[in-house]
Amino acid sequence: MVKITLPTSQSSSYIATRRISYAGCLVFEISLLAFLRTVSTSSHFTMVVAVTRMLSLKDGCVHPESQRPYIKSLTGGKDNSPEGLQNGIQYAFVVEFESLADRDYYVSTDPTHQAFVQSAGSIIEKAIVVDYSTGIF
Repeated sequence: MVKITLPTSQSSSYIATRRISYAGCLVFEISLLAFLRTVSTSSHFTMVVAVTRMLSLKDGCVHPESQRPYIKSLTGGKDNSPEGLQNGIQYAFVVEFESLADRDYYVSTDPTHQAFVQSAGSIIEKAIVVDYSTGIF
């Protein structure tokens, strides 16, 4: 068990307690995307298709050994934050994997994911990707 104390500006503290397990930890990938700002009906349709294809990776990415989908969950949507701190980012997606090996296969080898990256790259202006494993700080 790990206890984390983070001071705040009011001299109080935030305490979080979390069990850390390095074996079998879940892995998450957060993808933040900004599409090109071309305003036209056809480009909007292309953007909607790209978002739909991104979400379909959950069932479309198949593990090479089991021949079954290996992404545990994939959610995402258009930004709706009132904070104004998006820095141009319009969409966010969170992909959950069972293991680092599954994430690594997805990022470097999976042909379905690679085809998506190749096709969507022409309409994405900015992409930020952050991966993390639960409980590892």
